[in-house]
Amino acid sequence: MDARLNYFDSVTAGKILKPVMTAGKAVKDSPLPAATQELVALRVSQINGCAVCVDMHTKEAAAAGETAVRLNLVAVWREATVFTEAERAALALAEEGTRVADAAVGVGDEVWANAAKYYDEEQLTALVILVSFMNMVNRLNIITQQPAGDYQVGQF
Repeated sequence: MDARLNYFDSVTAGKILKPVMTAGKAVKDSPLPAATQELVALRVSQINGCAVCVDMHTKEAAAAGETAVRLNLVAVWREATVFTEAERAALALAEEGTRVADAAVGVGDEVWANAAKYYDEEQLTALVILVSFMNMVNRLNIITQQPAGDYQVGQF
C-alpha cells in the first residue's frame, strides 16, 4: 500500500507539520506520565482506525517497558484489571474526547471529574492536548492512507 501523499517530500507539509510535531514533543515532555500518554495515544488511534499510529504507539510503549498484556488489553480496558484507576480515568476521557460526535455533549462532567481526581491541572491540560493532537494526526494519516508496519522506535 502506498500513501496518497508523502508528507516528507512536501514543502507545504514541512512548513505546517514541523510546528505541529514540535507541539507533540512538548506534550511528551509534559508532567502527564509517559505510560499514560502511550496508552491514551494507542486508544485514540484504535478508535479512529489509524494503523500507522497504532503501530508507532504500540512499539514505543513496548520499548518503554509496557507489557504485551496491557497493550493487548487497551482496546477492552473497561473489562481489564491491569490498568490503574488513574489510567482508566484518562482512557475514559480519551474515548469521550475522541467520540465527540457520538456523545453529542463531548466529555461529560462525570468523566471530567473522575480524571481531575487523579491528574492536576497541568496533567489534565496535557491530556486534553494529547487527545486533540492524536485525533488530528490520526486524520492526517487516515486521509492519506499512510501504511503501517515499518515504524522503528524513536523514528520521529
